[in-house]
Amino acid sequence: MDNKNLKKILKKVEKPARYLGNEINSIHKDTTNENLIRYAHCFPDLYEVGMSHLGSQILYRVINRDEDVFCERVYAPAQDMEAMMRENDIPLFALESRQPIKDFDFVAFTLQYELSYSNILNMMDLAGIPIMREDRELDDPFIMVGGSCAYNCEPLADFIDIAILGEGEEVNLEVVNEYKEWKKNKTTREDFLARVAKIEGVYVPSFYDVEYNEDETIKSVKPNREGVPEKVHKRIMRNMDEVYYPEKLIVPYIEIVHDRVVLELFRGCTRGCRFCQAGMIYRPIREKSIENLSKSVRELVDNTGYDEISLSSLSTSDYSKLSELTDFLVDEFTPENIGISLPSLRLDNFSMEIAEKIQQVRKSGLTFAPEAGTQRLRDVINKGVTEADLKNTTKKAFEMGWDSVKLYFMIGLPTETYDDLDGIGKLAYDVIDTYRTVHGGKLKRKFSVTVSTSTFVPKPFTPFQWHGQDKTEEVINKQHYLIKALKNRDIKYNYHDSKTSLMEAVLARGDRRLGKVLYDAFKMGAKFDGWNEFFKLEIYQEAMAKNNLSIDFYANRERSYDEVFPWDHIDVGVSKKFLMRENEKAKEEKVTVDCRHQCNGCGINVHDIGKGLC
Repeated sequence: MDNKNLKKILKKVEKPARYLGNEINSIHKDTTNENLIRYAHCFPDLYEVGMSHLGSQILYRVINRDEDVFCERVYAPAQDMEAMMRENDIPLFALESRQPIKDFDFVAFTLQYELSYSNILNMMDLAGIPIMREDRELDDPFIMVGGSCAYNCEPLADFIDIAILGEGEEVNLEVVNEYKEWKKNKTTREDFLARVAKIEGVYVPSFYDVEYNEDETIKSVKPNREGVPEKVHKRIMRNMDEVYYPEKLIVPYIEIVHDRVVLELFRGCTRGCRFCQAGMIYRPIREKSIENLSKSVRELVDNTGYDEISLSSLSTSDYSKLSELTDFLVDEFTPENIGISLPSLRLDNFSMEIAEKIQQVRKSGLTFAPEAGTQRLRDVINKGVTEADLKNTTKKAFEMGWDSVKLYFMIGLPTETYDDLDGIGKLAYDVIDTYRTVHGGKLKRKFSVTVSTSTFVPKPFTPFQWHGQDKTEEVINKQHYLIKALKNRDIKYNYHDSKTSLMEAVLARGDRRLGKVLYDAFKMGAKFDGWNEFFKLEIYQEAMAKNNLSIDFYANRERSYDEVFPWDHIDVGVSKKFLMRENEKAKEEKVTVDCRHQCNGCGINVHDIGKGLC
C-alpha cells in the first residue's frame, strides 16, 4: 500500500488514530517471511467498539504466540474513512502491517451482534474479497466467524467458509495448524474445509443441506458428505486457570468504550434467566482462582498504565470469592489511585459493603437489572429478585452516600401485560421514596433514577426461542405508555429503538434464505445497522419483499415444539428438552433454582462438553 497516500487521507478524517496500528502493546512481525501465515482478526464495528471487546484481545495474543502466524486487527472504517478509501482505491487493510487483507490466509469476523452482519459484507467488499463463498478461488482467504452469534450463523451461510463454535483459544490454533499442513500442497479449498470439519467446534455450512416444508418452515438440516458430524459440538476451555490470559492489553491513543483493564473472573452462569442466550450457551460455570487473578491483574496494570480495573463475567457478583478478591484489589491498588468498577449488579446477592469498599478511589453510580416490573413476570423469566431486594439494596446505598441509581428492564417479554409496565413505574417511584426516607423526606439536586428499557428479542438456545417478538406498533405503544408513567423530573427514561430490535429478531432466528436479503440490503446501502442514525428498516423491508420473505415469519411468529430450527444441528450442551421444560415452567410462573444449589438437568453435566465440571 502507498503509505504516503494513506497519510494524506488520515489528515482529512475524523479520529485518524483509529487506523494507525502502532499502539502500545500492539504486535509487529516480519512480513517478508514467505512462510508467515496471515490472520486478520476483524471486528465489524468501529475501532472504539472493537477495541473494547475482551475476546478479541485474548485471541489476538493467543494466536500471535505462534511465531509462524501474524494475527492483525481490522475494524470497520468510519464512513468518512471508507469514502476516502474507495475514492483512492485503497483496499481494507490490517492495522499492524497496513497490508490488504485480501492477500491474507484467514479473515475472521467476531459476531457479537446480529446487526453487524451488513458491515461484514461491506468490509469484504472494501477489501476486494469475493462476497459469495462460491466465487472465491484457491488463493482467496478463508472467511471465518466466531462469537455468540456464530451459534446460528445460517443467515451468513452463503458468505462464510468456517464458523468456530464456542471458546476459541484452542480451536483457532488447531485450524491454523491444519492449514499449515494443507498449504504444503494447497490442493482445493474444499479439501481444507473437509480437514478442519473434523475438529470439534468447527462448523462448515457448505457441508450441510437445508430442506424446507411447504409452509416455509425447515424440514431438515443434514450433512451432504461423509465424515461430517450430524451435530456440531461447541468447544469450551475446561480449566480456566490453564487458559492463556493476556498479560498485556493494547492501549489505544483515543478513548474507547471500555478504556480500562478488564479482569475476567469466570465463564458461564448458573442463574438460568429464560431470556438470556449467554446464560445457556456459555455453560458450565468455570471460575478462576484468586492466585491466578491476582497475578493477571498486576501484570495488566503494570503493562498498560490504566487507572481503572473492571471485573467482568456474566454475573460478577456470583464469583464465589468476590469478597476475598476485592479485599486484595483494594489493598493492592487503592494506594496507586487505581479504581475498581463493577458491571450491573444482582439485587439478591450483592454486598453493599463490597461496593463501598471498592469505590474508595472514585464513586460511580449503581446499576441494577430487575428486568421486569412485577414479581409475577420476574418469576416467568426466572430472574429471582424481589421488590424487597431492590428496596433493601437501594436503602443501604443511599445511606452510604450514593445519589444515583440506574435500573434496566425489558419490555415485550412473554406473558407481559400493562400491569407489568405499571410495575416498572412503581419500582422507579419506590426508589425515590426510599431516598426520601433516608434523607429526611428531601431529594438532593444530584439525585436521579435512570430507567432504561430494551425490547425482548427471542434468541436461539433459550427457553423463549419459541416465542414471537411483540410487533413494532405494540412495542412503540408500550414505550409511550412508560414515557407517561415515568414523567418525573427525577426520573430519566431511555428506551431502545424498536426498529433495530425487530431486525435483530429476524436475524437471530433466521435461516439461510436471509443471505439473499442481507446481500440485497448491503447493495442498497445497509451498514452500521446497530447505530440508530444509520439503520434504515425500509431497506430490509424492501430486501425481504424482493426475496418473498416475511419479517413477521421470522420475528413475530410463535413456533411449535415440533418445528425444526435452523440451529438444531448445533449442540451447545444444553438439551432442547430442558429448554422446553423451562418454557413450560415459565407459562406456569414457576421459578427454577440456581443450579449451584441443585442440578436442574440442563444436560451439560452429562454431556461430553461439560461432564465432570458441574
